[in-house]
Amino acid sequence: MVLLAPPAVRRPSRAWALVRLTRPWFWPLGWGAAYLGAVLATRNWLPPADAALRWVVALVVLGPLVWGAVLAVNDRYDLPGDRHNPRKATAPLVTGVLTEADLVRWQHRYEVAAVVVALVIGPVFAAGTAAVLVLGRLYSVPPVRLKARPGADVAVNAVVVGVLAPVAGWALHRPVGDYPLVLAVLGVLLAAALYLPTTVLDVAADTLAGDTTSAVRLSPRWCRRLGLGLWTAATALWLVCCHLGLLVPRDSWVLQTAMAPVLVVAYAAAVRRPSIARMAAVCLVFAVPAIDFLWAWAAATPPS
Repeated sequence: MVLLAPPAVRRPSRAWALVRLTRPWFWPLGWGAAYLGAVLATRNWLPPADAALRWVVALVVLGPLVWGAVLAVNDRYDLPGDRHNPRKATAPLVTGVLTEADLVRWQHRYEVAAVVVALVIGPVFAAGTAAVLVLGRLYSVPPVRLKARPGADVAVNAVVVGVLAPVAGWALHRPVGDYPLVLAVLGVLLAAALYLPTTVLDVAADTLAGDTTSAVRLSPRWCRRLGLGLWTAATALWLVCCHLGLLVPRDSWVLQTAMAPVLVVAYAAAVRRPSIARMAAVCLVFAVPAIDFLWAWAAATPPS
């Protein structure tokens, strides 16, 4: 006699797997970058009263909807490597709680929902959302599969997190074309530096799966060195912008100057043995000068 698990036990397991599919712990990446862009656009820490609905909609789009769509397609095509990856041993597709058909179905649902909900904000925001979804497919789906193309794997993540996400927050209040170019460059450098060490985490599984990521092609050591170089370049550019008043005029940048070597040392220490937790800790250290900069930006008189 075969005993079946009661429906009340099986349904929550599947429901929780669908939640895990969207990686709620990743949502703050999009939210934080978009919040940065919104503060830059408004010079206020809180959204204007007339923008509250747009902010709520943006949180939904940049949180569960976009992440759900991108990660559903990513998990589907990463399955060969995930089966050899201890970090992914409990992933719903690896354990069989969800099937590939489930991922296809939910990917399409999330994609449609993301664009439709984004239209509440406007066509520009919806177009940006669609662009992220297209990049998500190009990153994961063969034959393009940018994940398996050294350099392209880093570039696509750097552009999405370092540019498109903050521009999304900016676009809630101001035209996209007004976004400062130097901040886009800084965003790419910082995001690339933070993403590179994550390719090291999965180098063994990616090698077995035949995915030639940056870490597989360059070696973990050179990925760490390149990441440190990008991080140092971003820190130097940041200081130049501060002291030359390229973005915000201010009499003193003592905290920024003092934090620059701390940022470099913190990054170098974290990438010796990279992990998601260590890279998150680097982001927390970076938040100190970032908040100081935003404070100066919000207090400065906007150019006429």
